[in-house]
Amino acid sequence: MASAFRGVIEFFAEIGLYDVVLPFLLVFTIVFAILEKTKVFGTETIDGKKYTKKNLNATASFVIAFFVVASSKLVEIITTVSSFTVLLLMLSVLFLLLIGSFMKEGEGIFLEGSWNTFFMLMMFVGIVLIFVFALGWWDQLWGFLRFGSGGEAVGSLVLLIIIFVFVWYIVKGEPGHGKKGSHEH
Repeated sequence: MASAFRGVIEFFAEIGLYDVVLPFLLVFTIVFAILEKTKVFGTETIDGKKYTKKNLNATASFVIAFFVVASSKLVEIITTVSSFTVLLLMLSVLFLLLIGSFMKEGEGIFLEGSWNTFFMLMMFVGIVLIFVFALGWWDQLWGFLRFGSGGEAVGSLVLLIIIFVFVWYIVKGEPGHGKKGSHEH
């Protein structure tokens, strides 16, 4: 027996809330925020204060959002990317919750230094993989990396990454070394 809430969710799906309204609002909001922040259409001065041209920003955002919603493929990509990104966010929150369970009361959970950089890099890789999957490129990418069943491409890629990290570690050196005037006499 379906609950009343399940019926409401199905009704929303039938009227196009998930396929039209929510993607439209998401694209409109993001594009509008970007246009407001970047001031692409310029500003106008009223009583000595500069204001963005909200009417132009809203109109452009409205049109762009309609173009996106008109393409079912773009809506499918937006839906896939948003759902997996929320999943990635939930995984990071759960990870931080697990880290926090080993800390004393009053200690901060936020990671610093190289750990912070590592986890930001992992989130970036996760977002790139989400986009690759949402665009339907996963099978082609995996086939390219495998070159059949041998996996030479993956091994080569891993070796290049290891060499790059090793060279970067050696070249970065100690802070202050190699600069003029930093040697003691």
